[in-house]
Amino acid sequence: MVARAYTVAFEGVDAHPVEVQCAVSNGLPAFSIVGLPDKAVSEARDRVRAALNAMAIALPSKRITINLSPADLPKEGSHFDLPVAVALLAALNIIPEDAAESCVALGELSLDGSLVPVTGALPAAMSAAETGRSLLCPEPSGPEAAWVGAAQVIAARSLADVVRHYTGQSPLPPSEPGEVSTDPLSIDMRDVKGQERAKRALEIAAAGRHHFFMVGSPGSGKSMLAARLPTILPPLTPAEALETSMIHSIAGLLDAGGISRQRPFREPHHTASMAAIVGGGRRASPGEISLAHNGVLFMDEFPEYSRSVLETLRQPIETGSVMVARANAHVSYLCRFMLVAAANPCRCGEMFDPNKACSRAPVCGEDYLGRISGPLMDRFDLRLEVPPVSFQDLDLPASGETSASIAARVAAARETQAARYEDIPGTRANADIHGALLEEITAPDSDGRAFLNSVAEKMGLSARGYHRILRVARTIADLDDADQIKRPHIAEAVSFRLLSAKEN
Repeated sequence: MVARAYTVAFEGVDAHPVEVQCAVSNGLPAFSIVGLPDKAVSEARDRVRAALNAMAIALPSKRITINLSPADLPKEGSHFDLPVAVALLAALNIIPEDAAESCVALGELSLDGSLVPVTGALPAAMSAAETGRSLLCPEPSGPEAAWVGAAQVIAARSLADVVRHYTGQSPLPPSEPGEVSTDPLSIDMRDVKGQERAKRALEIAAAGRHHFFMVGSPGSGKSMLAARLPTILPPLTPAEALETSMIHSIAGLLDAGGISRQRPFREPHHTASMAAIVGGGRRASPGEISLAHNGVLFMDEFPEYSRSVLETLRQPIETGSVMVARANAHVSYLCRFMLVAAANPCRCGEMFDPNKACSRAPVCGEDYLGRISGPLMDRFDLRLEVPPVSFQDLDLPASGETSASIAARVAAARETQAARYEDIPGTRANADIHGALLEEITAPDSDGRAFLNSVAEKMGLSARGYHRILRVARTIADLDDADQIKRPHIAEAVSFRLLSAKEN
């Protein structure tokens, strides 16, 4: 007799169905797992045996064979413990066979039979919904997986709870979706003294999801400004939250009992490797650009990153997805993020400070910022020089708008864009538009077009630079609640395109 249970094998955010077959036959006592398991899956037999012993369930003196089908699909991770145990319990007639076949199970077993949460509960719930089954998972993973409303989620604390549930002794209630309530951020845009132009650039970038590049002396407030960007961003929509949480679930970042509606803010160190930024490793895990999906990727000391890491950003910025290719895996991750980069003007950082004149200016600045290639620099919609702040200005009282007032305008602009692109797949913000849609949405009036053509000719703009100015101008018009782009909108967009570095 062969008993069956079901689980999943992960390939990126995709969860492939796996049938766990258990056969108990006569022969020398043995417990084997076949079907291309890795070391963690092979060790499941010892954890399952110990968990059953803790429940006073003795294995028969027979040959137990577990097959993970399809056998040519690599099986990795400790989440195979629970489905192996469920299939074995069904083969021993401890739980009904139809109950074991009606669910997708995943979870790691402790030696005492308790269940340990594992990564990937949300993609597993998606797979269970597609196959018309329920999901059986550890209790801490239940609120996360329950966001997939099409699949019933049963969350158990231990293997004994699973047995009591499927035998009808003590049925478990379905899990409810859980949302992590984040504490209000204690920082505010009003904390930044001066830098009104930089605050305006951040508002435009947040409203249209534009990439933003800041250059300024050390201590001018670049990192302080970037840290306050989350305070003016709108919360994730339900669809965006599900997309982002799928990636975070695979990466094991959903450990707070549900998913969060706050936009991701990732800030990797400049010594991070290519695999850490783009994704990779033995299991082709998501990198920082994917973990920042629908959020912000802040890269401080931008020229200090290795040249190979910086150049790999070019394609994901344009397409919004990245293919992590390894010898044993080709995995695609979404990475529609907002890149905010900050850099000093030169190695010493004092090139813009008149009180600390750099003896090598402007050559040192050209050499330092020259580490950023022209094609990559051309992908930044907004570029800004952040001037240093004098210590006299720091003694002045706080001035300017609060994050709440700026966030209200950003949210209104995002709602305008959401309504505009509602029927256009893959387009949610002005930074996403291209092709014929770009020409239609960003068409300026006659005065604005003449001005833009004049600027493009004098600045020697590339086609990409020309289109990025139009996208930024569209966002500025949305912030002004204007239907058509006019000359002032284009003029402001052009002003954020200038930089002391060579124009590309």
